[in-house]
Amino acid sequence: MKKIAILGSTGSIGTQTLDVVAMHPEQFQVEGLAAGSNIELLLEQVTKFNPKKVSVATKELADQLKPQLPAGTKIYYGDEGLIEVAAETDSEFVVTAVMGSMGLPSTLAAIEAGKTIGLANKETLVTAGHLVTALAKKKGIRLLPIDSEHSAIFQCLNGEDASSIRQITLTASGGSFRDLTREQLQHVTVEDALKHPNWSMGSKITIDSATMVNKGLEVIEAHWLFGLPYEQIGVLLHPESIIHSFVEFRDSSIIAQLGNPDMRVPIQYALTYPERWSSPSSRLSLAQVGKLNFKEMDFERFPCLRLAFECGKMGGTAPTVFNAANEIAVSRFLRRDISFLQIESIIEDVLSKHQVQSEPDLMVIQEADHWARQLATEWKQ
Repeated sequence: MKKIAILGSTGSIGTQTLDVVAMHPEQFQVEGLAAGSNIELLLEQVTKFNPKKVSVATKELADQLKPQLPAGTKIYYGDEGLIEVAAETDSEFVVTAVMGSMGLPSTLAAIEAGKTIGLANKETLVTAGHLVTALAKKKGIRLLPIDSEHSAIFQCLNGEDASSIRQITLTASGGSFRDLTREQLQHVTVEDALKHPNWSMGSKITIDSATMVNKGLEVIEAHWLFGLPYEQIGVLLHPESIIHSFVEFRDSSIIAQLGNPDMRVPIQYALTYPERWSSPSSRLSLAQVGKLNFKEMDFERFPCLRLAFECGKMGGTAPTVFNAANEIAVSRFLRRDISFLQIESIIEDVLSKHQVQSEPDLMVIQEADHWARQLATEWKQ
């Protein structure tokens, strides 16, 4: 029986991870769950999966939840609570699915404690890829990707020599506004942006999909996961989200991973690697799909993706600032404080004011993150 902990258990990835666990109850034991403020759903999860430790966002929420917990379940809160669930349980596998850069310290703590990582928090590698990968290598820990695109690349590379890779290509659905012009984007609403055509995801990642920031974060994550220069990482628009990503080798062969859009498949593969178990996902019928469409990426239409590539190549604190500015910009858009196109304006403006620092340690990364958030919060047209 594999013992696991989940950081971000009430989010989209967390709930789908527990769907997979529920399908195979004899194979998994949930040791810890960390959530934010959705204590009603967390309580349901605790009742069903009986973890030894849980964590919530604040002391007030912890005090509210504590009397309702079953005997033997300990409650924690805040950043320390995340670290407690990540590193101080009997789990051998930690799913890191909290949103944003707040997942970095707990992921580092889990690696330090010798846990295998199921990585769904791409911001961890975006903000501190050099630190995370170096520590994982030192500890002999595997980072198993949960994002559908990185899981696809990981599967395509099984048994292959890294030196034979010509290029990896991440596919992108294009998000909620893939068919709109720049002019049409000036009038879109929050409700419009949250209607993703293919995937069921949280609000922040759905907005990131529409701006293509999400794909930019995935490019930076792929650089660290697979040790490839940015010149060997491509992005292709693929509206159907059937081919999740593919690898071209130096002999011009291409290996792709296909399937219906269902995050439970890459989640389960990370949990069961290297084995493959029966899945709740519906089987793919290419005959029913009929045809697949592809389109070259337009960096003028999606400038945030261009910025992500530029920040990745600059390295240092540039990706940290890119991510932090975006997190604040998206939260402001969701509050209807700014327009959709002003998300990219904030990111570009904050980056233009940043002095990149190379090879930053954790303190420098956190300082750059804080600086970018403050500037993005104060930004005005």
